[in-house]
Amino acid sequence: MKMLNNKKDKKAKELLETFDPTSRFRKFKGRMAIAVTIIAAAMSLFHLYTAGFGVLLDLKQKAVHLAFVLVLIFLLYPTSEKYKDSKKVFYLDVVLAFLGFVISMYLVVNYEALVGRAGVYTTLDRTMSILAILLVLEATRRVVGWELPAISVIFLGYAYFGPHMPGMLAHRGYSLSRIGSHMYFTDQGIFGIPLGVSATFVFLFLLLGSFAEKTGLGELFIDLAMALTGKTAGGPAKAAVLSSGLMGSISGSSVGNTVTTGSFTIPLMKSIGYKPHFAAAVEAAASTGGQIMPPIMGAAAFIMAEFVGVPYVAIAKAAILPALLYYLAVGFMVHFEAKRLGLQPMPKERIPKVKDVLKRRGHMAIPLVTIFYYLFRGYTPLRAAFVGIVLAYLLSFWKKDTRMSFKELLDVLEKGARSALGVAIACACVGFIVGVTTLTGLGLQLATLTVSLAGGSLFLALFYTMIACTILGKGLPTTATYIVLASMAAPALVELGVPVLAAHLFVLYFGVVADLTPPAALAAYAGAGIAEANPFKTGITAIKLAAAGFVVPFAFAYSPQLLLIDPAFIEGLDSASAAGPNFLSIITIVGTSIFSIVALSGGILGYFKRKTTGVERMLLLVSALTLLIPDWRSDIIGVVILASIYFMQKSESDNIGSLVEEGI
Repeated sequence: MKMLNNKKDKKAKELLETFDPTSRFRKFKGRMAIAVTIIAAAMSLFHLYTAGFGVLLDLKQKAVHLAFVLVLIFLLYPTSEKYKDSKKVFYLDVVLAFLGFVISMYLVVNYEALVGRAGVYTTLDRTMSILAILLVLEATRRVVGWELPAISVIFLGYAYFGPHMPGMLAHRGYSLSRIGSHMYFTDQGIFGIPLGVSATFVFLFLLLGSFAEKTGLGELFIDLAMALTGKTAGGPAKAAVLSSGLMGSISGSSVGNTVTTGSFTIPLMKSIGYKPHFAAAVEAAASTGGQIMPPIMGAAAFIMAEFVGVPYVAIAKAAILPALLYYLAVGFMVHFEAKRLGLQPMPKERIPKVKDVLKRRGHMAIPLVTIFYYLFRGYTPLRAAFVGIVLAYLLSFWKKDTRMSFKELLDVLEKGARSALGVAIACACVGFIVGVTTLTGLGLQLATLTVSLAGGSLFLALFYTMIACTILGKGLPTTATYIVLASMAAPALVELGVPVLAAHLFVLYFGVVADLTPPAALAAYAGAGIAEANPFKTGITAIKLAAAGFVVPFAFAYSPQLLLIDPAFIEGLDSASAAGPNFLSIITIVGTSIFSIVALSGGILGYFKRKTTGVERMLLLVSALTLLIPDWRSDIIGVVILASIYFMQKSESDNIGSLVEEGI
């Protein structure tokens, strides 16, 4: 069994490196490995210390964070793929790592002098700013690929060549010196809100994910999910949905979660009769949804809280109902597929008991419960994460099999730092896009252009935004996709009457589901690697399973009640929050949404009480759409259609059952 687990772990690592660029770092040995471990552990300890005893001044906190990030990236990530397996360090990498440290600490050391000069920059200042831009672009290219740096360069070029731009995109243009100083010395560029969130909340929760994985929290989720769903038809697939949703809400990584939990759930799904591509798609759809599942969600949710200007708990509160609808839809599709294939529950001897699961690893859920308590009592996410990490470490000593040695603790600290590098450098690089948007007024121009193209139609504006999110999400991490479109697309939706929070969540949802959409469906392709299935077929199936991810955002854009926002107060988020939700409206919209999800699942999979005919399938899809329209008349039509199909199929099933009994 141990050998089998080692093989699974090895395959999981290979798939992670294939589909997740941030995992393609060099594996050093000897002194260099020790040096990297020390630097990475120091990074984790710095963030733990500042979370527990107070962060530094805003710019200094971001600068120290970026210093660690740049040093580790230039040491760990090679200039190109052909040097990935090289164990030696190139002088160029050492020089770049040193320069990355210098340009970051330059702001820390000279902070008072820079504040005193109040925007008057020396030749050295300007040199540092240009060097910082180049280093961030190169570091981003090494970690997340060329797409984000390329887009950033286009935006920087736009800031410089403004007078030569056509029509409403033209502006007066800015010198290289002005662009460099804006990107380096202000909080509108590299050291903007995204990097600030990465340097505080995001890093701590990624570190928490490393502690959770090491102490076996993932195994607890899987075993608990198996215990709760194993007795139902298609139990392992439902367990995959439940466990991946729980683990994904902590890790916030679609690909990483697909690989880690999928290495167990996908073979189990195949063993009871699910086709390989369907098993892989279930895991991919469930893992991807973790980024929109409270209480922790993905890194973008913390950035959203800063952009929108509300406490993080308000984001989690708003996201809970749409996320549950998403997972409910995946669960229904899994159930209908199990019924269609005639799959049986798992054998009793293979189903763990809830009591035994909780007795063995239940204590490792205490840190999560504590985090929930802290968040909903009004403490900052930083404090909640700090307490959760400390508790996770202390509670690991409760049982011998979860106890961490000093070496294992170092490994966790190192892994936590490595897992943060991709998010952190993406946040730094996307600062160029945000910076140019604020410097040139491009965001306002694009919002005006979107509204103009949509002809004032909210549906068209939502549709254009969905397309932009899906396309941009092909080449960018979810966090970067959200930041770019939150700056440019969300304002257009707000202008057309969508509440601020609903507009930002709309952008986030479609940035997330891009991980499932071919041709760059990374989460689906990673699952296909484990299942040994056709990648493209897996991607198409994953889209079907995640169909709610395409429908629910439109639902809450039109019906803000799903986000616990009263539509009578759509003019601003603050007034909406102060007014409180209309619970009767919430109950109505949640009820119709659940019916819509059931109809959508049956229509997409072609199975309800039995296999549907072409007409029934079309009617189910019509029912799903009418139930999402915020109007009582359309709701009645949708319910009538759904109920008619249900009772008609039920009557047929009862008749068949009677005939069988009579025959017997």
